[in-house]
Amino acid sequence: MSSNGQPSRFAPTREEIETLALEALSRLPAPFAEHLAHVVLFVEEFADEATLKAMDLEDPFELTGLYTGRSVGQEAQTGDTPPTVHLYRRPLLDEWVETGVPLDALITHVVVHEIGHHFGLSDLDMHVLEDMVAP
Repeated sequence: MSSNGQPSRFAPTREEIETLALEALSRLPAPFAEHLAHVVLFVEEFADEATLKAMDLEDPFELTGLYTGRSVGQEAQTGDTPPTVHLYRRPLLDEWVETGVPLDALITHVVVHEIGHHFGLSDLDMHVLEDMVAP
């Protein structure tokens, strides 16, 4: 929405996507939120070529988000980078348009899925958590 209450005619910016992702993170219950203090959030246009190659993807629109880093409970190693959630703006926007799912719900879905990797959750656990934090 624009400041006058009308729908925006422009695609959401990286900053707007980040705001929605941070709002989703803020709705996570305490046991999860406590472990997320060091998780870094990046919003990028697309995954880079090295990431796509590592995931055996040719189409950059196939990847909306990615978690990198050790899961909770794995022993940290010297030189580890912090756990990171990457959100890819253009693929997210395409999925938003194609599915008609509200953008805040889509961002919540992707964020919960990627955070789920940090906690080693099953797909079922991720769905339950997503339902708990739905906008």
